[in-house]
Amino acid sequence: MSNVADKKPRLTTSAMIASIASEGQRTVSAPFGHALVKAARTRPAIVGITADLSKYTDLHIFAGAYPERHFQMGMAEQLLMGAAGGMAKEGMIPFATTYAVFATRRAYDFIHQVIAEENLNVKICAALPGLTTGYGSSHQATEDIALMRGIPNLTIIDPCDALDTEQAVAAAADHPGPVYMRLLRGKVPLVLDEYDYQFELGKAKLLQDGRDVLFISSGIMTMRSLEAAKALARDNVDVAVLHVPTIKPLDTDTILELCRRSGRLVVVVENHSVVGGLGEAVAAALMRAQVMPEFRHIGLPDEFLAAGALPTLHDRYGLSTSSLVCAVKGWLV
Repeated sequence: MSNVADKKPRLTTSAMIASIASEGQRTVSAPFGHALVKAARTRPAIVGITADLSKYTDLHIFAGAYPERHFQMGMAEQLLMGAAGGMAKEGMIPFATTYAVFATRRAYDFIHQVIAEENLNVKICAALPGLTTGYGSSHQATEDIALMRGIPNLTIIDPCDALDTEQAVAAAADHPGPVYMRLLRGKVPLVLDEYDYQFELGKAKLLQDGRDVLFISSGIMTMRSLEAAKALARDNVDVAVLHVPTIKPLDTDTILELCRRSGRLVVVVENHSVVGGLGEAVAAALMRAQVMPEFRHIGLPDEFLAAGALPTLHDRYGLSTSSLVCAVKGWLV
């Protein structure tokens, strides 16, 4: 059930883990947890498994509905991935949840060797992706996509909002192979229902067209791109927004088709380091096809980020809506 985000509070330390919803924006509580419960009703093989973080990945919703199918592994992320692989070998469909930093950096070899090499049916759902927490580099998974893109067999999903998350869970459950999904948890914004959106694995979606600028974005930055497009329209800048929820396999056909249109600035926008993420994937696809639009890239810098309140950090590192608008106006001068 959706509700309206509370008025923007005075920033305190709690803003380090605040919702990414803008002031007055509609939100949905725990879309991942509720979507997993729904999927599990018709798929008895689905199990939920976590490393001491059920409450903080919204897996507790699933645990309440299916306690006999919920497994708590303790603070042991390597064991989490190893156990998930073993369960998949026995015919289960494990949804393994933890923070993205722990899934990718701490358990990388187990994902690579135990899960991906054997192409096992494990779904890794990783909370706090990119810059969605203010607790410094120990908790900010700014390089998770770069790490995961290098693993064969692994599908990578970066949902934008609550609707995207709900639909991606069902699609991941249907996909017969390993998946890494960036997980939006808690009160998640609801945006894409206004754009007649339907998630399709491996497909990018043009949410709106425009003659002057093409935003190519994933995750929460699609929400910010849509907000920036509305702000730029007030200055007669016509902006298209292409949402790319599946990072791997990348929908190169759609990207190339839209980038071949002449006279339009192409801007890739991502909640990830500028190294190894969506921006470099798109740039490589354009180079291989010898499609050469005017190209810009907005992402997190190749450095360890500061700790602090999320709104402040998003302004500082260029992910806020106002930062996007300012950058585009500067490029169009």
